[in-house]
Amino acid sequence: MNTTFAEIITIGDEILYGQITDTNSQWISAELDKIGVKTIRKSSVGDDETQILDILKEASQRASIILITGGLGPTKDDITKKTLAKYFGANLVIHEPALQKIEELFRERNIPILESNRQQAAIPDNATYITNRSGTAPGMWFEHEGSVFVSMPGVPHEMKVLMIEEVIPRIHSFFSTPIIHHRMIKTFGKGESLLADIIKDWEDNLPENIKLAYLPHYGHVRLRLTGIGQDEATIKQQIADEEAKVTPLIHKYIYGYDNDTLEENLGKLLVEKGKTIATAESCTGGFLAHLFTKIPGSSRYLLGGIVAYSNEIKMSRLGVKEETLKAHGAVSEQTIREMAENVRERFGTDIGVASSGVAGPGGGSEEKPVGTVWIAYADENGTYSKKLMLTPDRQLNIEITANVILDLVRKKQQGLIQ
Repeated sequence: MNTTFAEIITIGDEILYGQITDTNSQWISAELDKIGVKTIRKSSVGDDETQILDILKEASQRASIILITGGLGPTKDDITKKTLAKYFGANLVIHEPALQKIEELFRERNIPILESNRQQAAIPDNATYITNRSGTAPGMWFEHEGSVFVSMPGVPHEMKVLMIEEVIPRIHSFFSTPIIHHRMIKTFGKGESLLADIIKDWEDNLPENIKLAYLPHYGHVRLRLTGIGQDEATIKQQIADEEAKVTPLIHKYIYGYDNDTLEENLGKLLVEKGKTIATAESCTGGFLAHLFTKIPGSSRYLLGGIVAYSNEIKMSRLGVKEETLKAHGAVSEQTIREMAENVRERFGTDIGVASSGVAGPGGGSEEKPVGTVWIAYADENGTYSKKLMLTPDRQLNIEITANVILDLVRKKQQGLIQ
């Protein structure tokens, strides 16, 4: 089965200077993936003719489809069209339909048109004009030595309309591409190497047209199954069969699929079970409550929370005993258990959860180094507490701790932790 390869080139000094973020490449590659085109490289290049010419030549040796964004504006630094004309040995000529489109757009907006605006209608004479109904920069399609080059505006909303309405259908017609289907299995609480060891025999026996990728991020590991073939129904069934085989091996770590989030699925689980929850946060500073309240309708299960950062607030608002703090400190199993139990009692919820730790970068000691965190879960059946040894990075510690607590609540509700 032949694979069609694409390369994406973004043009503009502002990207290289870090003044804007290139979101175009990510979006384009996702759209290409949907039609069975594999993106093999993404490159950014400045507004420099020599550099652009070099990257075009290199890209044509790697890919059949070269998609270019940026450098089509009316100012002198926008040199993409001139450089494409040089690369393809063409002359820039005014394209009458493009000019009419630009003049019409300026009339509708009651804006005076300048000569620089009219010059946007100039395109290489060997290019196929692609109408940009959202702006003045025309799209251009070139066929050259077995490859297709497409130049599009860098403005994201203009580029997206052009891709969806014009470029994707043209690529579909020009190339015979396979069907690509992805299935994402989302896990938490087990590192990628440990997961890989658990499922190694299953992975070794995957069908040849199905590939597995591990995508780790802050305690999460996404397992991406990718099937390639000519029949969509067959590929989807193959992936469903493989998912059914691997699920029993790692079911305790799976919290969702595809676009699911841990906090969203936990919310659904709490609603399903009719449970309410309250949070007592020290080192996470409200980030855990934020994850809950990101989800519409979270008021059905999250009743409230307290950010008890100081010992005084832990005592006055949460009822942590002074003797507990004096004897064991704020970052201790004894304190965290009282925090979880007391926030549950004070808010009248089914579940109370709590966090307390040394987030860093300072504040650590030999006994409790930076990254030492205690978490707890309390319900009618008792209290569960756990010590985490995390990283020197403050923000990372906050995010990991909050997610570990979410996963702890999930596992408790599913009976995976007693």
